[in-house]
Amino acid sequence: MNCFSVSVSRLLTLTRYSLSSIPNFLPISSSNTFLLSFSSRFNSNDVNNVDDAVSSFHRMLGMNPTPSIVDFTKILGSLVKMKHYLTAISLSEHLEFKGIKLDIVTFNILINCYCHLRQMNFSFSLFAKILKMGLQVDIITLTILMKGLCLDNKVQEALHFHDHVIKQGFLLNQVSYGTLINGLCKMGETRAALQLLRLIDAKFVNADVVMYNTIIDSFCKYNSVNHAYELYVEMISKRISPTVITFSALLYGFCMVDKLKEALGLFYEMTMKKIYPNVYTFSILVDGLCKKGNVKEALNVLAIMIKQGVHPTVVTYNTFMNGYCLINEVNKALDIFSSMVHKGVVPNVWSYNIIINGMCKNKMVDKAMKLFKEMRNKEIVPNVVTYGTLIDGFCKSGKISIAWELVDEMHGIGQPIDIVT
Repeated sequence: MNCFSVSVSRLLTLTRYSLSSIPNFLPISSSNTFLLSFSSRFNSNDVNNVDDAVSSFHRMLGMNPTPSIVDFTKILGSLVKMKHYLTAISLSEHLEFKGIKLDIVTFNILINCYCHLRQMNFSFSLFAKILKMGLQVDIITLTILMKGLCLDNKVQEALHFHDHVIKQGFLLNQVSYGTLINGLCKMGETRAALQLLRLIDAKFVNADVVMYNTIIDSFCKYNSVNHAYELYVEMISKRISPTVITFSALLYGFCMVDKLKEALGLFYEMTMKKIYPNVYTFSILVDGLCKKGNVKEALNVLAIMIKQGVHPTVVTYNTFMNGYCLINEVNKALDIFSSMVHKGVVPNVWSYNIIINGMCKNKMVDKAMKLFKEMRNKEIVPNVVTYGTLIDGFCKSGKISIAWELVDEMHGIGQPIDIVT
């Protein structure tokens, strides 16, 4: 059976929502000489300004002859990339007002807009409209609807919709099933996601690296790194090549359960496979080592990172500073702080919090206060953690009056005081 040879009446049973009405707007006219320059700009993805896109759309509406729906759809697509979903929806109403028929690509864009706005009733209304108009529903349409339900935390409804679609004779693809697996994992239903993988693999589609990565990542986040590693081994046996995402997830999983030996082994296995770590991968491993006080090994990882041309971020530097502070080597943490600034990496509030915390724990509260003042001079706004750390430090040093001054300051700037403070 052809995957799209399905009667409209049967597919209409999948929709449960009524059609919506979007307010009309009058078109603005423009010069007919505009279309050629428009096409080259939009084909090269050069437009990234919403006002420019809207202006182009209105000018096209005034042309005679009217450009094709393909040209209008390009603008709507660019607006969606900029996450201006409401604007794209509003502009689409101009097309119908002008008598320009929407095609399936345009409808898919609009359904996607409503999905991102968490308005699934309107998404399914457009789906019903597609069917009534006799347009051919494609896999993209169905996948967008399932993704929308997952985004709206309606994963069970997405699975129910999937079952109906399959019964109607549609064949979904890897992206469709990857969407459902991702939705289940985000709900914490990792085992259900794995069951779905087992169900579809080879029967409906071949499982791909994206599906495996999603489940591996979910297992690792829930401290089930052994199950995650079993899936990794399964991937290799099926000749599905792991990616940097696979290894990053597993490294995180091993570090979370303090299996640093396994994490380092996997890291070197990764490099042997010529899968190059990114800054996120390096930061995971550095963080795991530093939290265990193994700063020396973390510095070796940093050396590899720099040698491979991966530039440390503020997160990487913060990790090292925290590692040194954990082993009470605040001066070395300060050296890292200075090195970060020297290399043009701007410290954030957490950079200062880490050093201030290290100083307070080592009874260097006056130096911590000096750093606090420097922080404010550089217009980095202290948060409740900054104040809480200083207040705790001054209280433990017997300088209660300064601690109260900081509490008053928090009140004065509207900084909320937590139970710890």
